[in-house]
Amino acid sequence: MRSNSARPSESLLEELQAALSHGTVARRVETLRRVTDLFVGNAVDYSDDHIRVFDDVFQCLIEQIETSAKALLAERLAPIAAAPPQIIRTLALDEVIEVSGPVLSKSERLDEATLVEIARTRSQAHLKAISLRRTLSEALTDVLVARGNEDVVQSTAGNPGARFSEESLADLVVRAERDDDLAGCIGLRPDLPRHHYLRLVAKASSSVRRKLAAAHPELADEVSRAVEEAAQRIRAVARTKQTEMARALVKSLHEDGRLNELQVATFAEQGKFDETNAALAALAGIAVEIAETMMIESRTEGVMILAKAAGMQWSSVRAIIALREKLSGGSQTDMLKLRDTYEALRQSTAQQVLRFHRMQLHATPAA
Repeated sequence: MRSNSARPSESLLEELQAALSHGTVARRVETLRRVTDLFVGNAVDYSDDHIRVFDDVFQCLIEQIETSAKALLAERLAPIAAAPPQIIRTLALDEVIEVSGPVLSKSERLDEATLVEIARTRSQAHLKAISLRRTLSEALTDVLVARGNEDVVQSTAGNPGARFSEESLADLVVRAERDDDLAGCIGLRPDLPRHHYLRLVAKASSSVRRKLAAAHPELADEVSRAVEEAAQRIRAVARTKQTEMARALVKSLHEDGRLNELQVATFAEQGKFDETNAALAALAGIAVEIAETMMIESRTEGVMILAKAAGMQWSSVRAIIALREKLSGGSQTDMLKLRDTYEALRQSTAQQVLRFHRMQLHATPAA
């Protein structure tokens, strides 16, 4: 049975009536404080009906009161899981960040639709507050990444409870090309898919190479080799369990004679980067690390060289290129022009290019 302490008292109800009818702003604020004390002290004991009553009371009391009082109410209600939902929504929609911020960053009472609405329409400060929530859905991170400034995007990328769509991840990797702090933030995420990680490393390596070479032009060649070696070590360490499983599957198919062009195209159509990469490497007779490097290049020539060396038809190559575009979030390429380029590429030329890549992989830098 609920205790009587869990129910608003008769005297408080009378005070509310007086405050709402003809009370001054100061009286409203004092009444708001007392109502908040009563709710916070017994929140776990209130029924849904009681919470609805408090919701109505809070909504009435916050009319025509100063911002600091609203902000204090937001701070006190935000951490409470059973907070009245309508007042939480009202506070969250407030344009003053001191009022909305605590609720946007902490309240579990806010529904997804309200959060997305606020993320789409409110200020960068509101977006920053949302980015600090314990968990963020893909729908929310899509808006935060699309609308957010550098501070918002980095905060979102650094939130361990955030989940990202393929499109948002591709956007983040592109942004990271010109933002070393963001690159580090994204690269540390354990849930970052390998193909995005590899693109991040490749782009970051180019950036580091340019900066170091500009600072020390007399050491440009040494800098280039050092950065490439570091990138190769990072790629080797970054293999996930999923990547290893994909490579094991492809190896088994290849050894059993069941790996063919149709299977590669199927992997690509299913959006399976690791399987597509490993299968293409196997058919081209090249190390999977080399194929991986060529697959994540910004230009499409590497993929076409791999496919031509494997003797693949254009229809299969098109599926692989479409996979790359989908995962990278890049603009759509001119497939007709690429087809003409692919048809004109000789298999012997492609194989010669791959031989060069093999030599580079096994070459030992001069002492």
